[in-house]
Amino acid sequence: MRRTASSICFISPILALVIAVQAHAQAQPTAACQTESHRQFDFWIGEWTVTNPNGKVAGQNTIKAVENGCALQENWRSATSPFTGRSFNYYNQSAQQWEQLWLDNQGGSLKLAGQRRGNQMILQSQPTANPAGVEQVQRITWTLNEDHSVRQLWEVLVDGEVSSVAFDGLYTKSE
Repeated sequence: MRRTASSICFISPILALVIAVQAHAQAQPTAACQTESHRQFDFWIGEWTVTNPNGKVAGQNTIKAVENGCALQENWRSATSPFTGRSFNYYNQSAQQWEQLWLDNQGGSLKLAGQRRGNQMILQSQPTANPAGVEQVQRITWTLNEDHSVRQLWEVLVDGEVSSVAFDGLYTKSE
């Protein structure tokens, strides 16, 4: 079948409409990721300035919804060093828990899993041995405060007890 310029012009607008409809559908959040469980960590979405307990700026953190709202992506930038990191956070429907994978520019990684309880998201690692051979669990708790700031407390547990605090930061929305 021979195509003419007029038949190509006729098909092109239809093809363009199909492509536009598909692109719009892909840009909309999928129903599978719109459950209440999938929205439990949305309080962390935003552009944040993070301060230490002494009030000094520790860094900047951007958390945004990605993959049609099925995941949160964190982008951390330290205020005092070239340290950066990124995490991906998502609700694992099969396991019925939140999971996080953290990777940084120093070769570090951390895998966490857990649940939201009240105004807190509490995720922790599986036990791993530190350089001295002591088994540790990394536990990070994000607490949504009444003023909509968020406290992130990273504790290291040994034998179920807090052994040390790796990080304690207050997130306030950047202007």
